[in-house]
Amino acid sequence: MSNDITQEEGRNGNAHERIERASTRFKEGTSSAVSGAKEKFDNAADHVESGLHRAADASARGAHRAADKAAEWRERGSELASGARERADDALDHVRDFVREKPVQSVAIALAAGWLLGRLLGPRR
Repeated sequence: MSNDITQEEGRNGNAHERIERASTRFKEGTSSAVSGAKEKFDNAADHVESGLHRAADASARGAHRAADKAAEWRERGSELASGARERADDALDHVRDFVREKPVQSVAIALAAGWLLGRLLGPRR
């Protein structure tokens, strides 16, 4: 009988050892799988982060170029407007001088221009 108990304990001991070894292998396998998944996830996250940084940098460069072009166009527009203003002021000065020098001829020209515009823009019959 004592032999039977010893054999039973021996079998149970072997079973316990096998269960412990299987449990340890399972833990190691899951740890390895989780570790590999973490590594892959970290690599993917790094890749996404890098891509987002490149996209942000490219957007910033594009915005800077657009701002530079807008400033350039604003400056060029200001120069053109200033030049047009100067030419208009010069033309107005010439017209004033002409009217002062030749008032009768100026009135005749104004009447003729008014009549011509009336004919061109007036209602057609």
